[in-house]
Amino acid sequence: MSFDEVFAALKPVLTPYAGRLSVREKPGEYHLETKTAIYKGRPMMFAAVRTGKAYVSFHLMPIYMNPKLQASISSELKKRMQGKSCFNFTRVEPSHIAELKKLTKAGFEQFKNWPAQLTAP
Repeated sequence: MSFDEVFAALKPVLTPYAGRLSVREKPGEYHLETKTAIYKGRPMMFAAVRTGKAYVSFHLMPIYMNPKLQASISSELKKRMQGKSCFNFTRVEPSHIAELKKLTKAGFEQFKNWPAQLTAP
């Protein structure tokens, strides 16, 4: 499986959220963030897919900020995890896609409330 194929398999996990978030896209990168500056005067990243030299990365920031969501990650997907919110793939299985879709949906439900949480005194 080529990195282009891995990227093409992972990107559709994020595209359902493109209408509610700001999209930054260039070859090998698909990035979603808030439409307005909500954290330290800048938009906040929600998720991204990025092709690197050794793998394709899937970043999902809600995992970083939600220990309960992080604890729900399967051991199979956890093997692909680097840090607290990044998964690296050289090939991707349908089970990975299915789990990332569930995590992304759950993460977006939490993420919708972040602007109020981050800007509250």
